[in-house]
Amino acid sequence: MTIKFTFFIGIDLAMHIHILGICGTFMGSLALIAKEQGHQVSGCDANVYPPMSLQLEMQGISLVEGFDVKQLDPCPDLIVIGNAMVRGNPCVEYVLNNKIPYVSGPQWLGDNILQHKHVFSVSGTHGKTTTSSMLAKILDSSGLNPGFLIGGIPQDFGKSARLTDTDYFVIEADEYDTAFFDKRSKFIHYSSNTLIINNLEFDHADIFDDISAIQKQFHHLVRTIPSDGNIILPKDCEAIEAFMDQGCWSNKHYFGEGTDGLWRYQLIETDGSKFKIIYDGSNQTEEATVEWRHSGLHNVTNAIAATMAAHTIGISVNQACAALSDFIGVKRRMEVIYSDCNVTVYDDFAHHPTAIKTTLEGLRAKVGSEFILAIIEPRSATMRMGVHGHNLASSVLSADQVMWYQNSAVNWDMADLSQDASLPCSVVNDLENLIEMTRSSIQENTHIVIMSNGGFEGFHRKLLKSFHHN
Repeated sequence: MTIKFTFFIGIDLAMHIHILGICGTFMGSLALIAKEQGHQVSGCDANVYPPMSLQLEMQGISLVEGFDVKQLDPCPDLIVIGNAMVRGNPCVEYVLNNKIPYVSGPQWLGDNILQHKHVFSVSGTHGKTTTSSMLAKILDSSGLNPGFLIGGIPQDFGKSARLTDTDYFVIEADEYDTAFFDKRSKFIHYSSNTLIINNLEFDHADIFDDISAIQKQFHHLVRTIPSDGNIILPKDCEAIEAFMDQGCWSNKHYFGEGTDGLWRYQLIETDGSKFKIIYDGSNQTEEATVEWRHSGLHNVTNAIAATMAAHTIGISVNQACAALSDFIGVKRRMEVIYSDCNVTVYDDFAHHPTAIKTTLEGLRAKVGSEFILAIIEPRSATMRMGVHGHNLASSVLSADQVMWYQNSAVNWDMADLSQDASLPCSVVNDLENLIEMTRSSIQENTHIVIMSNGGFEGFHRKLLKSFHHN
């Protein structure tokens, strides 16, 4: 092979960028942005499959399945390495042995795109994707045409990322590590101007030993916010205040429920489908009502955080609430994928006990006494390890019945979930059996909530197919 060396940081010249691990949500979205910037983009992954593969191929991005080093001949100008790539991967070893220029995805994005933008970063254990999508919707509805990179597909835009020529960019700021050679959290690279911290709990047990390790990364992030920047956070969150007390040099803005504070919300409908956002500014009070298709207190708090972020650049509460009232939502966030006169099926990404709990509580408030069946695959690394096992039984109390799917990757005995349950509960390890049990559990006005942050081995598709063949 002929190897060429190219200086790559901070230049605008078009180059050939090859991405290792391109089919992940973040890396695939980064590929789209690099393509829109004018680069020739290609990539590879262990499994190249829809929908990401189709999205990339439609943009003229060539994909290779697997990590055969022949794909690096002729040699690209730059290799962008995803955080799923590890030492021992053939392409990684070839890049290192031959000193081919390489960079992590977050660093490439920060150096080449975000340095030149006003960056809105959305962080926290829960609600990042939804809040980022809400914020992008508000900015877009206000005529600001923001770029964005979001860890899901906002249905208001139909794609997970876009690059525009405006000054504004919204990014979902993930605390997961950057790459095998950079163990800092991704969000350190983003040059944030406005930072939302929605909440903080222990997660990602595969890379963090405890919550203090996560708090350390969040304080590194706080240290990168400029003194004229803004940090938006909830009142009375001890896990957040613990690292904020270590030092903050930016403007802080708190939100909460009730009557006190500059920013607050008030529920008009108890299910969160209608609520008011209020800002008591120094010169005048702004307030407006959101009436939308969504429910749950978690979505209300996501909405006020997004409104506050937009307000830092002069967007009024009224403008923000009007945009939120038209907000469609995010794919796989309580997305209705089937509905008839008796059954509604939702696809949801919840992968943590708190997310499961708040999502089911929101649905219960919306549907009243109608039957809720929760079907949950513990698929995140933390859930597969059983770290949250002691909290799972209490997370589903708003449902009427729950079925847990113990796939082959789960390395703890989930049988205790049935013993600890205060509602009908089953642990199932066969997909076909799970489909039959689901069908036999349906009664009048049933809501089936399928929760997984992965493909669930095609369960959604197979269940819906069984309905059509009924």
